[in-house]
Amino acid sequence: MQLDSHQHFWKYDAAQYPWIPPGSPLHRDWLPADLAPLLAAAGLDGCIAVQARQTIEESRWLLELAAASPIIQGVVGWVDLRNERVGEQLAELSANPKFRGVRHVVQDEPDANFMLGAAFQHGISLLREFGLTYDLLIFPHQLPAAIELVQQFPEQPFVLDHIAKPPILSGELSPWRELLGELAAAPNVLCKVSGLITEADHANWSREQIAPYLSIVAEAFGEDRLMYGSDWPVCLLAGNYDRVFMLADETFAPWDEAARRKVFGENARRFYFGT
Repeated sequence: MQLDSHQHFWKYDAAQYPWIPPGSPLHRDWLPADLAPLLAAAGLDGCIAVQARQTIEESRWLLELAAASPIIQGVVGWVDLRNERVGEQLAELSANPKFRGVRHVVQDEPDANFMLGAAFQHGISLLREFGLTYDLLIFPHQLPAAIELVQQFPEQPFVLDHIAKPPILSGELSPWRELLGELAAAPNVLCKVSGLITEADHANWSREQIAPYLSIVAEAFGEDRLMYGSDWPVCLLAGNYDRVFMLADETFAPWDEAARRKVFGENARRFYFGT
């Protein structure tokens, strides 16, 4: 099965999604019926729906969508990992076999060491009990904390979203490159090739502009720990689904067919479902 490992759905509401720019392509409802033909055109069989707002209600809503939409293979939702009732909430959500992981929008946390807090780490420590993964959504300056986190929980599966959002627009590579290498040294961490065009020049990005970052990620994680993700519909700020897929498809075109199958589905299935 070929999978898009990272995309979002929402029913637009300004109060619930304050980060969405008014008047942008994101400023509307985006639902499974919108994504299904795009996946089919790319030759993909399904997707992993990832949280876009930090409420447990959204996690439940995504599971409802998944029940009604065959394209949604799994859900990465949100719970407050610092909440004293986090165990109860994880038990409730993980009772649904399509609930496969948790994510927190750490990139918006002002404390660079947010993930090293005792309460947050207690929540992380409970994930394996429920067979759940964790998606790391961070900026480069938060990589040192992520490195420490994954080292403290070597049995917990982690995946890095959007290659940690490096400064593609400015073309800088360091210190992101060196820190990414340290994170990749932890064998329990995978990486999503996702969210890249929105870190570049939205109107004028090119494959050549993004290629150095892709090369670094490919070398750091290799064919067994990379997974394709579109970050649709957020990607629409800089390009349509076809352009995002073609960027990945062209990047991995020189790889053999077995390696490509891993990047475009097998690694995501193994990570989220253990198969």
